[in-house]
Amino acid sequence: MATSQKTPAEIFAAKALASQAKKELTGNILPYWSGKMLNPSGGFYGRITGTEELDASAPLGAIMNARLLWTFASAHRLLGSPSGTECGKTPETECCGDDYLPVAMRAKREIIDRFYDTCYGGIYWSLDACGKPLDTKKQIYAIAFAIYGLSELYRACGDEEALEYAIKLFRSIEEHSFDSERDGYFEAFTREWQPIEDMRLSDKDANESKTMNTHLHVLEAYTCLYRIWKDKLLEERLRGLICIFEKHIIGSDGHLKLFFDNDWRCGYDIVSYGHDIEASWLLHEAALVLGDAEVLRSVETMVPKIAEAAHEGFTQEDGMIYEMQNGHGADGARHWWVQAETVVGYFNLWEHFGNQEGLENAIMCWEFIKAHIIDRENGEWFWSLRSDGTVNREDDKAGFWKCPYHNGRMCMELIERTKNI
Repeated sequence: MATSQKTPAEIFAAKALASQAKKELTGNILPYWSGKMLNPSGGFYGRITGTEELDASAPLGAIMNARLLWTFASAHRLLGSPSGTECGKTPETECCGDDYLPVAMRAKREIIDRFYDTCYGGIYWSLDACGKPLDTKKQIYAIAFAIYGLSELYRACGDEEALEYAIKLFRSIEEHSFDSERDGYFEAFTREWQPIEDMRLSDKDANESKTMNTHLHVLEAYTCLYRIWKDKLLEERLRGLICIFEKHIIGSDGHLKLFFDNDWRCGYDIVSYGHDIEASWLLHEAALVLGDAEVLRSVETMVPKIAEAAHEGFTQEDGMIYEMQNGHGADGARHWWVQAETVVGYFNLWEHFGNQEGLENAIMCWEFIKAHIIDRENGEWFWSLRSDGTVNREDDKAGFWKCPYHNGRMCMELIERTKNI
């Protein structure tokens, strides 16, 4: 494993960054969700617009619910009760607005009681505002996030039901999605696990059978599950996912290829800088958790290369731009999630690879977030800063895709990584 000596000045700066991140997490991000998104009828509301209007009729997305589960479970594991003492509630009681575990438990109940398909297994893509199945397709990306959240809940408090369902979902993915002939995971299926014509994760994605994005988040989910369940097949699949990135997804230039056919052919020239920098540290985390020295050595040759490729989109005082498409130029918007992953990716370079510039870039990106992305008036973060410098208030503040996972995780990664330095 790559290691390096840290100077006192670097350690001081890293701890100061983590201290600010903790304040942002506990004083802004988490209270926004526990204060504004809990539906008194149960579960969560589906949406708050970019202008802070609650849409109580919005559909409920599996991704948002699974990410809420992960975020609040992780906050409980890392921080406990905000007061530093036991909150005096049982996990299944209503949240007082400040305690993290009850919100995680509320999200768990939504995943298990409403999103989980008791007939065919897997997770529905969406529910209507009343909690009834709306889109019943099986998107592997969403199922992976459910595994991620349930595994983190078990890690946080030993919830056996969460582990049971995480394992069920792992087995559903392996039974229905794993390509035993050409490796990897197919993108989506009907409710009954039959082929589906439109496999896209969102309207902006290519309709291909395998994608980088789904493989990245299956890797992330399996890493979290492997922390708590040392299953042989899971170990094999986690090792295989790392290999898939090395063999098929990471291009010779260090950028990730995004969309593939069944045989791993990619006909697209798109660079996603946010996914590049996110993958750099998620792959490293997976190799560290796997604990195989040979795999770790291989991954640690890839991490700087991927991060260096992502650096093409980094604009120092103006954060990380979104993407580059051949023939269409750069999309210069600075999305909230891209900035959060940029901070973690650069911090990982400093922490594990001795890259002082990585720490400097992480701090610069954080300063950009504070200046332009955090909503100081209403809470949480704006979706993006447009390329013309105006704040994007058209896209959601909370909703199907806008969750506290990226920014909340950024804060918790910084807190956890600086505990023992």
